[in-house]
Amino acid sequence: MTDVRDEGRDEGLVDSAPAGAASRDPERADDSASAGRTSTGPAHDGPAPAGLRQHLHHPPPRPGLGALVAVLLALAAAVGLYTAFTGVGPALADAALLGESLEVRSTALTTLAVLVTDIGSTVSMAVLATAVAAWCWYVGRRADALLAIGAMAGAAGLFRVLKVLFDRPRPPAEDQLVSAANESLPSGHATMSIVVIGTLVVLAWSGRGTAARAALVAVATVCVGAIGASRIYLGVHWFSDVIAGWLVGAAWLALCVTLWSWWRARHEPATPRAGTDPVDDAAPDRGRGRGGPAVS
Repeated sequence: MTDVRDEGRDEGLVDSAPAGAASRDPERADDSASAGRTSTGPAHDGPAPAGLRQHLHHPPPRPGLGALVAVLLALAAAVGLYTAFTGVGPALADAALLGESLEVRSTALTTLAVLVTDIGSTVSMAVLATAVAAWCWYVGRRADALLAIGAMAGAAGLFRVLKVLFDRPRPPAEDQLVSAANESLPSGHATMSIVVIGTLVVLAWSGRGTAARAALVAVATVCVGAIGASRIYLGVHWFSDVIAGWLVGAAWLALCVTLWSWWRARHEPATPRAGTDPVDDAAPDRGRGRGGPAVS
């Protein structure tokens, strides 16, 4: 009798354990799926980028903070343009910095400055932004493609309008090492470089660790700074032109990123990608360890 009862209990345990697991697993899967829909970020169509199991999820946008940053940078850009045009503030150092660039010129430095200024030209930045936009569009990152091309095109139009508006003359022609025909304020190289390179940083930001993000910012800062410095060294821009260009570009980039974040939040619902299991995406091994085989 004892053996029969023990065998009955054993059989009951064997039969009831999967049933209990089956009754609990759907609830846990539903909870995990709900958490995935609310926390994993926007859905994406198409395959994940090369080297990734799934699309990177962007953090929830904070349009209020982005708008505040854009407004503050716009005010700073207005001040930079005003001081450059009126000859106060940073513009007081224009003549001195131009004179120093004349004193340190050498064949090697001039070759390097010409190379940097060519790489950072408005045409080069436009080509780079277009290539990035085309790649983003090809892999299904349509909003990112619009950010890359829209920020670049808007910056090109903006600095051109400002040049015509202020009509500031460039440094004396005898001090210029390369040709520059249009107006001086703001620097188109400075404006376009900070917008295009800054856009690349924004698009590469998500999913990176602290060290990688610090490296992105450092490399971008060096590139933008070198491009601006080359314009002063070559004698085609005043120091205040470059400062104003950086501020104008930063303000425009902040506005574009704010609109991009808002658009993603509005048009890309925070649901898992079609054909994926939120539980498996979040923890592929954890679910099998607890509940055994998946229950369908």
